[in-house]
Amino acid sequence: MSVQDVGVDRSDFVKDWEQWHREHEEVLAGPHGFLAITSLHWLNAEPTRFEDAPGAWSTTPEGVVVELAEGEELTVDGVPVSGRYDFGVIGERESLYPGFGDAVIEVAKRGGHDILRPRHPGNALRTAFTRTPAYAPDPRWVRPGRFVPFDAPRAVTVGAAVEGLEHVYESPGQVEFELDGAVHRLTAFNGRAAGSLTVLFTDATSGVTTYAANRSLSIAAPDAEGRVTIDLNRAANLPCAYTDLATCPLPPAENRLPVAIETGEKIPLERGGQP
Repeated sequence: MSVQDVGVDRSDFVKDWEQWHREHEEVLAGPHGFLAITSLHWLNAEPTRFEDAPGAWSTTPEGVVVELAEGEELTVDGVPVSGRYDFGVIGERESLYPGFGDAVIEVAKRGGHDILRPRHPGNALRTAFTRTPAYAPDPRWVRPGRFVPFDAPRAVTVGAAVEGLEHVYESPGQVEFELDGAVHRLTAFNGRAAGSLTVLFTDATSGVTTYAANRSLSIAAPDAEGRVTIDLNRAANLPCAYTDLATCPLPPAENRLPVAIETGEKIPLERGGQP
């Protein structure tokens, strides 16, 4: 049974969802959020300059290096730097954010490649953003579930929004839940908070009313008996739903649901979604 079946204050439920949705959009459309990204550059051994970032950038065995010309400056950890600066080896899925005026220059590693993603608050995609359409929240989409751990964590390789790129994530197990009499089991990855989980999935609405490539769902840590709550109302778009300058992972094959999850965020207006 769902939360609806055990009695829930619908007004509070909607308010909680609206706050979650608002906070999600504030991160996306913040001054240096994903909508502020102006370009995506794949670094190589040849020092290269870009229109939206100072310096000549390259990747070396010792990590990412920038060579700043006279009069050019970045701010790293609040300290101005000039000339040659070595960022060192950046870990997979890690990012550094040196400042440049009102912008930041994201220096990161994705899929084993060093990348540069300048983020400028005045980017038109950000300044024109209004909102992301979504289904009305409904308690029937809050499902009790169960975490089924693997004997040992598994490395799971998935594709990416960028053709030819792959991501490798550690999966501690799967989550299963029932919907309309059918049991579904999804491979989960480790979430940001300790013990929490993240699930990437598609369903029968993908490419119709929701973004075709993926949606993401955060799940709080299982309790001592492995029980979890799966709130499908909070199925969220990843940055690649808004911009081609993202390297988002795709769901594992087993996470492509045959049912229509008619809740959560829809196709962004920026991608032709309907209000």
